[in-house]
Amino acid sequence: PKGAKTFEVTGSSQVEVFVVYDPARVTEPTGKARWPLDTNVDVIVSVDTASKDLNDLKVKVSYFGQHEDSALGHGVLYVTGVYISLDVDTGRTGKVKRSRGNKKTWRWGPEGYGAVLLVNCDRDSLTSTEPDCADNQLVSLADLQDMSPMVLSCEGPDKLFDNHKLILNMSWSDSKRLRVFCARGGNSLSNYKQVLGPYHLSYEIKRQPGEREISFYVEGLAFPDTDFLGLVSLSVSLVNTGTLPEVPLFTDTVAFRLAPWIMTPNTQPPLELYVCRQCDGCSWLHEKFLDDMSYLASKANCKLVICPQIENRNDRWIQDEMEFGYSEAPHKSLPVVFDSPRNRGLKDFPYKKILGPDFGYVTREIQFSRASSLDSFGNLDVSPPVTVGGKEYPLGRILIGSSYPKSSGRRMTKVVHNFLQAQQVQAPVELYSDWLSVGHVDEFLSFVPTSDQKGFRLLLASPSACLKLFQEKREEGYGEAAQFDELKYQSKRSINEMLADRSLRSDSLYVQKCIDWNREVLKRELGLTERDIIDIPQLFSLKGSYAEAFFPDMVNMVVLGKYLGIPKPFGPIINGHCCLEEKVRSLLEPLGLHCIFIDDYLSYHKLSGEIHCGTNVRRKPFPFKWWNMVL
Repeated sequence: PKGAKTFEVTGSSQVEVFVVYDPARVTEPTGKARWPLDTNVDVIVSVDTASKDLNDLKVKVSYFGQHEDSALGHGVLYVTGVYISLDVDTGRTGKVKRSRGNKKTWRWGPEGYGAVLLVNCDRDSLTSTEPDCADNQLVSLADLQDMSPMVLSCEGPDKLFDNHKLILNMSWSDSKRLRVFCARGGNSLSNYKQVLGPYHLSYEIKRQPGEREISFYVEGLAFPDTDFLGLVSLSVSLVNTGTLPEVPLFTDTVAFRLAPWIMTPNTQPPLELYVCRQCDGCSWLHEKFLDDMSYLASKANCKLVICPQIENRNDRWIQDEMEFGYSEAPHKSLPVVFDSPRNRGLKDFPYKKILGPDFGYVTREIQFSRASSLDSFGNLDVSPPVTVGGKEYPLGRILIGSSYPKSSGRRMTKVVHNFLQAQQVQAPVELYSDWLSVGHVDEFLSFVPTSDQKGFRLLLASPSACLKLFQEKREEGYGEAAQFDELKYQSKRSINEMLADRSLRSDSLYVQKCIDWNREVLKRELGLTERDIIDIPQLFSLKGSYAEAFFPDMVNMVVLGKYLGIPKPFGPIINGHCCLEEKVRSLLEPLGLHCIFIDDYLSYHKLSGEIHCGTNVRRKPFPFKWWNMVL
């Protein structure tokens, strides 16, 4: 009003009124004094409950002259309170709770926040031929357990929504990586409608009269990768349809991170041991091998799964074909098999026989070229949890063999390497394995669990340790004891002959230099000391410019808890015992481990592989939650 200089403001009981001012320019009134009508004074109105009717809340402003006690006039603001909130499991407890905190960002660590999405890569429907994330619609109610719940709260007078609407939306880039289903209750698939996803970027939510909450399920479609950091978001907007153009009055946004694929090291307890049945000229030997695997699995209280010949199609290298891992959200953990791009006889086994209800599947295929030996997953391993220079890796670090440090040679294909790097939680370490004929890291290293504070030891194949052992035995008078003495189908080599073989010695010393280079990388990248490493005696010979194990490669073992299935080396027999076996027992059994030596000579070793190459183990997930990592 004309002549007004000051004002007072009051509100209904459900309305909070705040006066905000610049204390350098405005003095807060005391006694009967009032607020000046000044551009440095703002009035903020807040409502903490939703209205029952339109305009049922009021804010009254009374205007006064410079000295008058009676008001010159009044202004009334009619307010309708509406509560709009999009909520997900930002606290990572497995349940959705209303949150007024920061929902649009995602933070790592034990004090972090932000919801998690599983990639729905299992196959819950027995009639489907593809992973659930490839389906365009919900085909099973069990599918909902692989998704993350989301709740929209929309409280307010029903009449408000006559000229206002709620719009759920996402970006085009995110539409390739998630889908949203609206749930209207009931136990029928028809009660769950896909509302967002590929080519569907927005959805007008049909709020029913009196409806205060609307439930949704969010489905992840893609793992993090080189072109995708793993973060996606969804937004809901309250839009005024009574104006042209329509105006969004409020937007609430929530962020998700797609759960990574995680590998499990030998230190995790075994759940299932996989091995292939072979039907060839040595089938009787292979049946003995399967019996040995059965015994080993029973000792470790682990289920044995035998892949029949009709499914493996004469491909026995099941470790090379796939790697078992898992993916986890606060509400669910999902085992996920990673299918390698090697695509030999076992190429269909992971997809056709492992993929199924609550067992996911992921793969990365090589475009425009063929896979090399280094793309097989015998060339993929993971360390136990380590701390390196104060930085913790609570899920361990992935180990990949390559031609590094050479500028040329065989390397793991980029599409697989980049995928592993993009998971973030097990930062890969590149090792040098291209000196081997097959070129896999499992030919020269393994990890075994221990019950001491360290929790594990790194085992490295060691030609130097083997030559030293043989030298000691010769000095003790056992120079005529022979390697392969127990084998009828292999020429025997006495200790004296092996030590006198300049070519064998030269080859093994070259290999030792290659392994020593890796030793220093592993010490540096895994924070290890010499006390954490055990040298396993092993000789190698060169075929051309690449190395092969001279006798069965003992580090290429299968680890089932404290039980180790070790390739039988057929070493020199001294006092009735294999001196190589005795040496390995003396190194490992004081740590509480049980060494079980298994004959794989004809069925695996002569075909350039060993027990680890011919087996695969699914293990328990880590108890540590990946989202608690500090990156």
